[in-house]
Formats: sequence, C-alpha cells, structure tokens
Amino acid sequence: MDQDEKKFREELIDSKQVFDGTLLKIFRDDVSLPSGHNSVREFVRHPGTVVIVALLDNGNVLFVRQFRYSHHQVLLELPAGRIDPGESALDAAKRELREETGHVAAVWTELATFFPCVGYSDETAKIFVARKLDYLGTEIDHEEVVESTSLPLAGAVAMITRGKIVDAKTITSLFFVEQALRSSSL
Repeated sequence: MDQDEKKFREELIDSKQVFDGTLLKIFRDDVSLPSGHNSVREFVRHPGTVVIVALLDNGNVLFVRQFRYSHHQVLLELPAGRIDPGESALDAAKRELREETGHVAAVWTELATFFPCVGYSDETAKIFVARKLDYLGTEIDHEEVVESTSLPLAGAVAMITRGKIVDAKTITSLFFVEQALRSSSL
C-alpha cells in the first residue's frame, strides 16, 4: 500500500458474524477510521462468482432466462454462478456453463475480474469467455429453472441501453467482451 492509500485505510477493531447462511455470511465489524473516530461496517462475505460469455460459432452469445426472487421477475442474464468450496474459478465456470446451457467449451479465456457490490459485499466476479462450444444437454441444478437462448452481441448491448438487460454482472461482462473483441485482444 502506498502512502496515498494510507490516508483512506480503516483498521479492524472487532469482527462478529451475525448471520451464517447457506450461501452468504454477514459480518458486523467495528473499525477505526483514519480520522481517529470509530465506525461500524456491515458486509456480506461471498465465496465468489464466475460469469461466462459463451460465444457460438455464428457470433451469438448464450444467455439464460431465470426468475430472480430478490426482484420478483424473470431476467435475461449471462450464465453465472458461485464458486463452490475447493473449486477453482475455471472449474466453476465450466460447471455453470454445462448446468445452465448444456454446453461445454474447448477454449476458455479468463478476461477480467470485478467487484459487483463494493458497498456491502466482498464478492469477486471473474469473467470467462468460452469458445468452440458443443451442446451435450443441460444438467440444471434441482433448485433452478433456467432457459437458455442466444443473441447477437450487438443486439444484447442494445438491450442494455433500452433497459431490457439490467443485471450488473451481465452488463459488465458484455462491456469487457465488446471491448476485447473491438481491440482484437480475444
């Protein structure tokens, strides 16, 4: 950490787990601020997420439609999911792509990492691009109802600007892929 960052650094005084769920753990931390005052930070500890931009041979991108309970609506999203304990991010991406779309990919590229919810979560999301896809059949988790579809990348980006794609991980991942394809770095 450089000198400039030190003026922002908060120091942990005490940490208490206040919720222990199946997926999420919630903590309440007491911290000392650089000003000398104390404060409270509540945050969600998350195991991490992978997002898959699966590119079909025709240039289309695979998406899934699923009901999101927290918003009580069906959303169009890229295939994604959490990283299970002991699982690598790449293995999680491969698992999620197969479970949600029925596809496997011969070529995988890790494109970027981002923090989806910095105000209240330590979640880290890794974006993978999957190419040279084969359809083997879905292995959908028994707790999910998903339907896969494909769209041209340009059409999906246009849906973002029209408010038809509102999922942050999907928006972020499409931005990264669009930029990588434009600069020929993929």
